[in-house]
Amino acid sequence: MAKAALQLLLLLCVAAVAWAMDDGGAGMTKIKVYWHDVVAGPNPTAIRVAQAASTNASSTYFGAVVAIDDPLTSSPAAAAAGEVVGRAQGTYTFADQRVIGLLMDMNFVFTAGDHNGSSLAIMGRNEVMSPVREMSVVGGSGKFRMARGYAEARTVDSGFKSGETIVEYTLFVKA
Repeated sequence: MAKAALQLLLLLCVAAVAWAMDDGGAGMTKIKVYWHDVVAGPNPTAIRVAQAASTNASSTYFGAVVAIDDPLTSSPAAAAAGEVVGRAQGTYTFADQRVIGLLMDMNFVFTAGDHNGSSLAIMGRNEVMSPVREMSVVGGSGKFRMARGYAEARTVDSGFKSGETIVEYTLFVKA
């Protein structure tokens, strides 16, 4: 009987701590930026840095690794319009043999606006042909130190003709 009471007390303590830590979304910051991935032209921001021997024969580019330093803007307008609020720096890897699925590993480094000097680390699966993709926010720096949350990605322009893909990222972050 005493053992059962002790276990129940321990369970109630754990539940109370978990409940106290959940603030129901208070303190959540929502950020919307536009990611410009340029793979063609004189100034690409995304460059293939590695690939498997079989990558060129793959319909999903499986095995290709791309390094990025993509501008982030406050609107879908071209990054050259001067609305750059930061850079997306990191890599994406073509990691699926059946569909075009990327492993995204990037930092959103803010260089202007309310979040200037801070960054967010984003990692996760990006199945690019899906209308909405969700990735994890796994950390940050500056005002986003110890951040957690998620990012939703929606393609605005696939870039098939221009070589510039534009993706809307909506970030939900708690720091």
